[in-house]
Amino acid sequence: MNDESLISIEFPEATEPLKKQQNHRLDLWLSQNLPDLSRSRIQNLIEQGQVTVNDEICTSKKATVKAGDRFQITIPPPEPLELKPNNIPLDILYEDEQLLIINKQAGLVVHPAPGHPEGTMVNALLAYCDTLAGIGGVQRPGIVHRLDKDTTGAIAVAKTDLACSSLQKQFQEKTARREYLGLVFGCPKTEKGTIDLPIGRHPVDRKKMAVVPVEKGGRPSVTRWEIEERLGNYSLLKFQLETGRTHQIRVHISKIGHPIVGDAVYGSGRSLGVNLTGQALHAWRLELQHPVTGELIEAIAPKPAEFLTLLEVLRKRSLTK
Repeated sequence: MNDESLISIEFPEATEPLKKQQNHRLDLWLSQNLPDLSRSRIQNLIEQGQVTVNDEICTSKKATVKAGDRFQITIPPPEPLELKPNNIPLDILYEDEQLLIINKQAGLVVHPAPGHPEGTMVNALLAYCDTLAGIGGVQRPGIVHRLDKDTTGAIAVAKTDLACSSLQKQFQEKTARREYLGLVFGCPKTEKGTIDLPIGRHPVDRKKMAVVPVEKGGRPSVTRWEIEERLGNYSLLKFQLETGRTHQIRVHISKIGHPIVGDAVYGSGRSLGVNLTGQALHAWRLELQHPVTGELIEAIAPKPAEFLTLLEVLRKRSLTK
């Protein structure tokens, strides 16, 4: 959108089927009735004073929607994008006119942050696809989920507003499936398990995440794991995310005593004697529905060379013990 646009919508007058729907929150009702706008996008528009209810500006996302209410949503044009395109190679697993799925390499930050305006995956995407500038926000065009800097593997990118809204909804509703492979210290006693512990910002080190009680700001977080291979004093685990908190797998698996190999933040300084770019954690499989056709898309990201080398080293070590 190059110019400011206006959306008008009205909550129907009360009828028998609608009587049970009279207490909707404003952000929830608008997101359900405007599928091209994500709930987070609508919340931002409300906070910015871009939503009117019965011709009066409403800045409360929790405002109650009542029968007969009239709404207008002003969608401002995208802010000028100050990010620079960077010619960084991308390993593309899937692409069409709606979305991309990329196999992210270790060491690549997904989106810019203060003090790190260049050299990110977003900068690389802007060089590869110049239509992304107005998708999903100024600093994160097209980004609907993320991977840590040193985590490798499959990550989806929206190329249109429609795809952005659809993919965000799939990740929010947990219909998109993400599976990871990780090499960990130690051997869990069972073949599989579920870690259900809330995660929040670390109370002392604000750059880290930690298991934090819900009453102190932790958010519900669920990680399922299963042993793929036992390797002596190490294990190859498969992880499936039920939620998508920052550093979730790394925090959870460290909390139960099996930190990811190479994780300098949550790994308690343990070392293998093998040089690694980062933690041995790889997003190997991503499954989602196409935003337009509804077709199931499955992207498999090959294990990076460093991960395969480490796996082979551990296999040899386990055979000699």
